[in-house]
Amino acid sequence: MKILYLLFAVFLLLFQATSGSADPLYADTVECRSQGKFCRAGACPPTFAATGTCHGGLLHCCSK
Repeated sequence: MKILYLLFAVFLLLFQATSGSADPLYADTVECRSQGKFCRAGACPPTFAATGTCHGGLLHCCSK
């Protein structure tokens, strides 16, 4: 059981460096966020409209 604590610490250190990238990888994502819009999986909220795509067409770019 003591080895589980060691494994947890190793996994925490390994995944800490790779958790979430702040740099968008797709050009359409950069364009959406540079215009003050946001990306969302699925439909945009009721007061927002889908104006494009993000992440290579997988997400919607939502704006007011």
